[in-house]
Amino acid sequence: MTDNNARNDWNEYSATLHSGIVAIADEPPEVCAERRAQLEAEPEEWFRYYFPRYAWAPAAGFHREATRRITTNREWCEVRMWSRELAKSTRTMMEVLYLVLAGHPPEAEGKERLRKRCVLLISNSLDNATRLLAPYKVALESNQRLLQDYGKQQTGHIWTATEFMAGCGASFRAVGAGQSPRGTRNEEARPDIILFDDMDTDADCLNPEQVARKWRWIEEAAIGTRSVSTPTTILFCGNRIATDCCVQRASEVADHTDMVNIRDKNDQSMWPEKNSETDIQRVLSQKSYAAQQKEYFNNPVMEGAVFGALPYKPALSVHEYDILLCYTDPSYKTTNDYKATILVGRAGAEYHILKAFVEKATTSRMIEWHYMVMDYVAGNACYYYMEQVFLQDVLVKEVADAHKRTGRLIPIRGDTRRKPDKYLRIESLLEPMVRNGQLYLNQSERYNPHMLLLAEQFRVFGPGSTAHDDGPDAVEGAVWLISERHGNRGIPRIDVGHTTRNRTAGGYPHMANKRY
Repeated sequence: MTDNNARNDWNEYSATLHSGIVAIADEPPEVCAERRAQLEAEPEEWFRYYFPRYAWAPAAGFHREATRRITTNREWCEVRMWSRELAKSTRTMMEVLYLVLAGHPPEAEGKERLRKRCVLLISNSLDNATRLLAPYKVALESNQRLLQDYGKQQTGHIWTATEFMAGCGASFRAVGAGQSPRGTRNEEARPDIILFDDMDTDADCLNPEQVARKWRWIEEAAIGTRSVSTPTTILFCGNRIATDCCVQRASEVADHTDMVNIRDKNDQSMWPEKNSETDIQRVLSQKSYAAQQKEYFNNPVMEGAVFGALPYKPALSVHEYDILLCYTDPSYKTTNDYKATILVGRAGAEYHILKAFVEKATTSRMIEWHYMVMDYVAGNACYYYMEQVFLQDVLVKEVADAHKRTGRLIPIRGDTRRKPDKYLRIESLLEPMVRNGQLYLNQSERYNPHMLLLAEQFRVFGPGSTAHDDGPDAVEGAVWLISERHGNRGIPRIDVGHTTRNRTAGGYPHMANKRY
């Protein structure tokens, strides 16, 4: 591409980005000054007026709180673990331009606003840092409202894609990880805004030594560019894509860490003004569970950390199983959990997961699953269990009401076991069974969405993960009860509820000294 072509492409991009942002013609300077003062007093209004194409959706509460922290704290370090589609980079860009053009509010009456003077933007590569710096450069070149109220910003000083000096007196520089940022300054001013955006990459996070090297560079070379005596704003923007990554390490030393997922604790959109539930569900349906957790819920999962792909096997006829047991984890702990009902059959030493129902469902829907299991077993003997703690009056009443409606009683009973740590009991009981060819999924249910989700929950199950594990939890409950009821046929009988020097409280002696 020739220089002329590149220049034309840039001009077209610049014009498109700020098209429609029209200034008021022939306004007296005093009117501009009055408007500027009013807008600077309220950052949200400042964003909406100068950046209407970016701030088209009303800000969410977490946006406003984040801006309040950044604008009112002159010396501040913050980590923004915001999900994709929550405007991390966009919101940060508007705040940085606010701080260099308008500045921090005065700390006391009669004091001046403090304007930042030297912005250092750092990403995982120079190309990525340059791409992230481009909107700043475009705004200072062609945003007519900014230019009307703050004057011409493109000066005769250096003005390139990676470094430029604006008419307001602030300098901007893009740097890639590992490059030398030393010596970055604007006259006497060292960097007083250091912005790290998308520092982590999937490839780097697979190598702990690479993460450690990059973090050392951040601490020593990048943050080392700041002045000791000048208030500095340090921002880290990025998803938590691994349990050990730069944004996670930054959260351990920051003044504040803001972790915001695409959905809130009630499983509703964190920013409904922009992201509707319908849109979120559409996007998530196109990604695996592991990808959803990593990119939208700040929950990196290492697929196969404990369980690989669970094997499938054709099921036997129902009457051929030694025992059938249906176990339900109703998951009333939070509104965001899945309910899980699992039917397991044992034939000799093998355990087959015959039916699985795993869904964020209502209680009435969960009760319907039991009737579907009853239809499946077709009169063959089957035990039905649920954790005793959940068999309370409300649920008992719903089961009784269902009995009245259908004339069919679900003979459900409570599992009174005092359960040990969830991770330990699932890993220690089920992983050896999968490894030794004793636990299988029903081949004929391979493409059932419920069975697919159960397999996915097994695949992302691991120590320290906050991924949903209600399906594996129910499988463990069923397998444990079958083995306990029928002794040591297939797997050892598990002794629970006794604490000795050689046992864990949950009854897994061989786990007593195992550490994670």
